[in-house]
Amino acid sequence: MTKIRVAVVGYGNIGKSVIEAVDAAPDFELVGLVRRSAIMSEEEAKELYGIKVVDDIKKLDDVQVAILCAPTRVVPDMAKEILAMGIHTVDSYDIHGGIWDLKQALNPVAVKNKAVSIISAGWDPGSDSVIRALLEAIAPKGITYTNFGPGMSMGHSVAVKAIQGVKKGLSMTIPLGTGIHRRMVYVEIEDGVDFKKVEENIKADDYFAKDETHVFQVENVDNLQDMGHGVKMVRKGVSGKTQNQLFEFDMRINNPALTAQMLVACARAATRIQPGAYTMIEVPVIEMLYGEKEDLIKRLV
Repeated sequence: MTKIRVAVVGYGNIGKSVIEAVDAAPDFELVGLVRRSAIMSEEEAKELYGIKVVDDIKKLDDVQVAILCAPTRVVPDMAKEILAMGIHTVDSYDIHGGIWDLKQALNPVAVKNKAVSIISAGWDPGSDSVIRALLEAIAPKGITYTNFGPGMSMGHSVAVKAIQGVKKGLSMTIPLGTGIHRRMVYVEIEDGVDFKKVEENIKADDYFAKDETHVFQVENVDNLQDMGHGVKMVRKGVSGKTQNQLFEFDMRINNPALTAQMLVACARAATRIQPGAYTMIEVPVIEMLYGEKEDLIKRLV
């Protein structure tokens, strides 16, 4: 079996989990890890023993798919650069309002270079998007409420850490029902920084501006961290002309692990579909799965 040659770009929580998911997948081969610096701490050297670590993807040979584990706001430029090399990309871009624009920006680059880009391939947006689409197919008229948490939001936490003056940050999502959420943000700040200014900047950030947000200064953010998260989706709608159809989807997860698994599944799909930029609801689920189609159909249909 010829294995899919993949590079992991970024070594945060998601990057670490992606390496584990790639290692567990029988049809993948990890070519190497790309990070800002190839210089590693003693602990990282132990974690990454046997893995080629570079500071530029061009230093890796014959990469088919790059799994982008970088902060959302750097994904658009990073994906364009790597697609231009003819390498497929998969990312977990999580700004819902920017997904269509990202697809439009990446599609011509992907097509021109005969590559595939699967965007927003985490769990929300990502696998939850597929569930929402299926629920709407089941009941075309109706309302779906997506309630996240309680748990740590990685995208929001990364956004907090990017605020000037923040040393460490954590954003917890608390569901209030009917798709409304409260953001509980905990920060360690740099010496001499005005906490009130940090609080104002966090609340003004696009990740937080539309939600009720509370910011607290703490001595140690690490003592509060828990990668657990979850979602409960509820759709009440109409099938044909039949009213009062009610569906619920509920899961409790380790956030980085599930995101990583979806990225790897979509990396597999990227090698099987035509060039272009796609969201997960545009990719046939069977292309994400390992195995022969005949066996999958017999077992799952």
